[in-house]
Amino acid sequence: MESFEEVFQNVLNFCRTDPSVSEIGYNKWIKILQPYKLEGNTAFLLTDSDFIKKTTLEVYEDLLKRAFLNVLGFEVEIRILVRSKDSEIKTEDTAPSFSPSPQSSQYNNSLTFENFIKGKSNELAYAFSIAVAGKNDPSGELSTNQAFNPLFIYGDSGLGKTHLMKAIENEVKKKKPDINLIYTTGENFMNELVKAIEYKQTIAFHDKYRNADFLLVDDVQSIAGKERIQEEFFHTFNDLYNLGKQIVLTSDIAPSKISKLENRIRSRFSLGVQVDIQPPDFETRMAIVKRKAELLDLQLSDNIARIIAEKIKTNIRQLEGTVNKMKALTTYTNETPSISMAQRVIKEIMIENQPAEITVDRIIAEVASAFRVTPEDIRSTNRRANISLARKITIYLLKEIKGMTYMQIGEELGKNHSTMTIHYQDVVEMMKKNSDIKETVEDIIKNLKDG
Repeated sequence: MESFEEVFQNVLNFCRTDPSVSEIGYNKWIKILQPYKLEGNTAFLLTDSDFIKKTTLEVYEDLLKRAFLNVLGFEVEIRILVRSKDSEIKTEDTAPSFSPSPQSSQYNNSLTFENFIKGKSNELAYAFSIAVAGKNDPSGELSTNQAFNPLFIYGDSGLGKTHLMKAIENEVKKKKPDINLIYTTGENFMNELVKAIEYKQTIAFHDKYRNADFLLVDDVQSIAGKERIQEEFFHTFNDLYNLGKQIVLTSDIAPSKISKLENRIRSRFSLGVQVDIQPPDFETRMAIVKRKAELLDLQLSDNIARIIAEKIKTNIRQLEGTVNKMKALTTYTNETPSISMAQRVIKEIMIENQPAEITVDRIIAEVASAFRVTPEDIRSTNRRANISLARKITIYLLKEIKGMTYMQIGEELGKNHSTMTIHYQDVVEMMKKNSDIKETVEDIIKNLKDG
């Protein structure tokens, strides 16, 4: 699909074959719509009157959303504009630039291999990154080692994956300033593709990414579940890999555990080497605190550094954030670094980074969003298939996450508690037999825990 017009033609094909739409309904209300543009996550369509606009949205908005989700792989909002009156309709829009020339992100020169603190938890990831960047190659040449292509680094947020990506970028650019290196994120890749489709710039988009010598993609897991984005990424990956170009990817989990990731992409991620980063051990945490303090010219005693390293165990950003905040306090309040200051700042940092409480209302809202229903639907007596399924999964999650009794769940949802155990077991069985249901439930739980 090279343009929004082609996207919309596929949407029309989906609608035409949907059993809920009569031929008369399709021809009278849907076929007459015209594609205007795709802007972010909003599809703009054109029609001739307010009456057609109103009726189409009332009767067919959900169908159009399902059709776009099927074609693009991600959800969109539907906006219908009336040709004769909507001021949003412009004769000309400024197209984005997808320059195929060598480029890089606005990279951070402070994130280098020299100031990356190594430890048992990250030593393999560090060593593989060094190899990919050719840092220890005395010839000064960059040559792709297919054993490390792609290099896939995974681990929880805040453990140094992006630091290693930026260190690779800095080292490669230092050795070969004119090399065509692209650093991006999975989300940015998706947003650029949407813009390219909107402005009929997909050829320029292809040229940009498929002519890279080095492609670094952070948080690649965000492309999962988005069919059109995965299709584009698959072909980009194949072109670069077959040309022997280096690819480095990061994710918060291993490829095998990324739900809704196409198997053909998952297999490509396994072609090179996968390496994880674990939370740092105490000695590494101490080294990180001391190094950060040294860079900030902040005098911290071993006892203060030890307190910080003992209290913050799983997130490097929180360690560095604590030192940053202590530096700010010493600068603007003239307060001397102390154990009491460290304890106060640690408490503030931990509160700031604490995930939002998983309440009953949050669980219901998350399930409602996943199934495109409302919280009121879940609490209602409506037995429509998707609402009934959403309600059962809500019951399962209230039991699993909140530890509520069936009596409490029944009271919360206004249902007979005797049926709660049946609905709970229904979900248990569905998750065993249906991988889509299992992945959906796991995604909901992950979203809830990520806050």
